[in-house]
Amino acid sequence: LDAVTNRLGHKTAQRHIFLCADQIKSKCCSKEVGMESWMFLKKRLHELKLTGPQALVSRNKVSCLQVCRDGPIAVVYPEGVWYRSCTPDVLEKIIQQHVIG
Repeated sequence: LDAVTNRLGHKTAQRHIFLCADQIKSKCCSKEVGMESWMFLKKRLHELKLTGPQALVSRNKVSCLQVCRDGPIAVVYPEGVWYRSCTPDVLEKIIQQHVIG
């Protein structure tokens, strides 16, 4: 377990983003919209070198954050700040203003 969490940068991450993106039963947004946002988030954090063994950010795709409206929904910890309508454009703003800030 230690080797995996080290490789993923979970021990060095200062922020953790959870994105509701792969619902079994789509409620807050379509599965396509959620997955488009998830793919963007993964790609963009990688491009900015914010993920990996010395990660500043961990990210997880979740099935449901139980908000079920105005999705995709994201929450950024440790602050516990919630975001709605997390399209790629909105996620870029979150990355630039909240994560990198």
